[in-house]
Amino acid sequence: MNLIPINLVIGDRTYRIKIQAKDEAVVRHTAKVINDKLVEFRAAFAAKDMQDYIAMVLIWFATHQTGAMAADLQQKELEEKLAGLEKLVDGALSPLSPEGGT
Repeated sequence: MNLIPINLVIGDRTYRIKIQAKDEAVVRHTAKVINDKLVEFRAAFAAKDMQDYIAMVLIWFATHQTGAMAADLQQKELEEKLAGLEKLVDGALSPLSPEGGT
């Protein structure tokens, strides 16, 4: 496993972490989203310190991810139902095909 060290700034702190090189863009994008939300929440809400804002972002992020997972599950269920309907239609049409020997 090829791990590379990167520095991420989240809120007012710098974190040095090791990640796989292929994940760097995703990790940096996630840190940017977190920092953007921190700025947004700092402008919108009064809190005691950065830890409060980080907690707000954590709740938002977890809820956002859960919503995205629910949408993915609904998408997969819909695709499975459509595949089942397609099989039913194909089964109903197959006796009408020229391969039936008529």
